[in-house]
Amino acid sequence: MVQLEKSWQKVLQEEFEKDYMKQLKNFLLSEKQSGQSIYPPSDQIFAALDFTPFEKVKVVVIGQDPYHGTGQAHGLSFSVNKGTDIPPSLRNIYKELVTDVGITMPSHGYLKHWADQGVLLLNATLTVRANEAGSHQKKGWEIFTDEIIRQLSARRKDLVFLLWGNFAKSKKALITGHKILEAAHPSPLSAHNGFFNCKHFSQTNAFLVEKGMSPIDWQIV
Repeated sequence: MVQLEKSWQKVLQEEFEKDYMKQLKNFLLSEKQSGQSIYPPSDQIFAALDFTPFEKVKVVVIGQDPYHGTGQAHGLSFSVNKGTDIPPSLRNIYKELVTDVGITMPSHGYLKHWADQGVLLLNATLTVRANEAGSHQKKGWEIFTDEIIRQLSARRKDLVFLLWGNFAKSKKALITGHKILEAAHPSPLSAHNGFFNCKHFSQTNAFLVEKGMSPIDWQIV
């Protein structure tokens, strides 16, 4: 496994000694040995943690698993590399941002600007086989990312958790004593049933300011 960012290494180091993580590592090795293409690239699997150190997290956005198309996934939930078409769910996130906080519609889907400000863009599953959605679910990643959520809940204060869709909402039981905002998933299938007009971005910033923190600049340039 790739070395984690230092603050996360301290929080999560014991996880790498557990049986589930050893089994996950073996599974990923077997996938590669069988010639499978795995996304994101191995050096970007933990990008969400690399870009947003433990003590800098302000907001947590929970996705399900990485994009499975060529050149899309780079380790941040909902985000894609520059030069890649903006996926439908992210386009709907942008539409809500335009109406909620008045950003200008971005021209790309690379969300590192949010991650750098303390928005942890966490997928529950951190890898996927090319062109096979959900192919690495229930292999151990969810145990690892649930522990990330537990540790944030227990050891940090005044975080905002954005839970979009039923899968993300299922993580609510892991969170105690923080601001939780729930809405429908931003996918085209469900965005009109409670994601649009949820005003999560303005509510997030209002909460951060109330707690004495700087708001998130949501504008992607």
